Amino acid sequence: MKQYFVQTFGCQMNVHDSRRIEEVLHAHGYREASEPALADLLLVNTCSVRDKAEHKLMSLLGTFRPFKDARRGTVLAVAGCVAQQEGERLLKKAPFVDIVLGPDNIPELPALIREAEQGAPPITRTVFDMDHPQFLRAKPREDRREVTAYVTVMKGCDERCTFCIVPHTRGSERYRPADEIVEEIVDLVAEGVREITLLGQTVNSWHEPGLRAQAKPASKLAPSTSDFAALLRRIAREVPGLLRLRYTSPHPRHVTPELVAAHAELAVLPAHVHLPVQSGSDRVLKRMARRYTARDYIERTRALREAKPGLTLSSDFIVGFPGETDDDFERTLELVQEVGFVSAFGFKYSPRPYTPALQLGHEVPEPVKDERLARLFAVVGTQQRAHLESLVGTDQRVLVEGRSPGDSGRFAGRTARNEIVHFVAPKGYDPTGELVAVTIDAPFRHSLSGFMTGAGHLAPSGPRTRLSVLDAGGPV
Repeated sequence: MKQYFVQTFGCQMNVHDSRRIEEVLHAHGYREASEPALADLLLVNTCSVRDKAEHKLMSLLGTFRPFKDARRGTVLAVAGCVAQQEGERLLKKAPFVDIVLGPDNIPELPALIREAEQGAPPITRTVFDMDHPQFLRAKPREDRREVTAYVTVMKGCDERCTFCIVPHTRGSERYRPADEIVEEIVDLVAEGVREITLLGQTVNSWHEPGLRAQAKPASKLAPSTSDFAALLRRIAREVPGLLRLRYTSPHPRHVTPELVAAHAELAVLPAHVHLPVQSGSDRVLKRMARRYTARDYIERTRALREAKPGLTLSSDFIVGFPGETDDDFERTLELVQEVGFVSAFGFKYSPRPYTPALQLGHEVPEPVKDERLARLFAVVGTQQRAHLESLVGTDQRVLVEGRSPGDSGRFAGRTARNEIVHFVAPKGYDPTGELVAVTIDAPFRHSLSGFMTGAGHLAPSGPRTRLSVLDAGGPV
């Protein structure tokens, strides 16, 4: 039996793609290797959002090359966004690579492996599936219980932000039929999945393929229609066993009144939204081509919080974008404080090939970027600590995902607001897959500590076990 070893870095989309790669390989008789030295196939699945991604890739390829040289017939492949971005150029940089595979070409991997094993020269397959989009279905793992799963609803991006390489590496937007999405979620829930995250580069721009998408408001929460909100409602209606339904990453422009209303009405939508903003300066947002203002963003987050009291927000930020002044950055810190983000991903701007930002000029010095990023994290960190400390002594509903990493005595899960909780369960009881009550007793740096309460009322967990009394009614 042949074995594979996959190394993944990047966003949730890359993690999802790696799972689909594994499923394709499993269907063709491959099994996962415990270490790269034992693998017949070595694959690196890449991200290209930051410039360090290429450096990381080349470092990993250098690490894998001795394993390939030591085992005759071992195939080395590169997949993902850097593969799509570089194509044939990657083979010139690393001629020992056998396969360069774009995200849309995952189903072709087994055939490409066979060609490589038969002595074919290095192969590049980076063709977008624009005419007939393929969306690989997520399948439950055979080796262990999965409580959470990703389901792709769309791919590609039409926003054309000036800093972003995604339209080049993922193509224009393609949408998956609602029937397929709902069917996949039904199957996953039947096998024990309790939380689904809908994936897409601009996930809330989804609409039924073949139907003309209605224009979304560019700057105000004006009356409009939202196909994405209708999809959320259909999932909530047709998959009663689903406990939580998340989505990432939404674009602020497509936070419509219908989507806000869905958060008010659907208990399956948790009280947390990750809504990338990138900057708090209108001048920088315009240079980024984000097509909203800081005030637009604040209005949307306020509407979400009014719809779902207690809702928390996280976001993405880029510091040091070309031309960003000290005043621009101060506007970002002001927005962070006004919105009250409880966590954030922050990045220093890095030039990406094929992006309009390369022509803007006015580069910000690296030491200034470093200083701004540190200040951003300090402000967000203060808000996060205050938020976590405020939860000490409260009871939280936690969807248990499994045992805490490195700590066999604790379990871990997330609250409706997406806080990570590590907690002690009664001896001999495994609550994985259950929604349980946890009393919070201490904050960690980025998570919470607690102990499980009411365990006597809970049934043992299992792929098809009915859930506890906590699941009946009310937001989860």
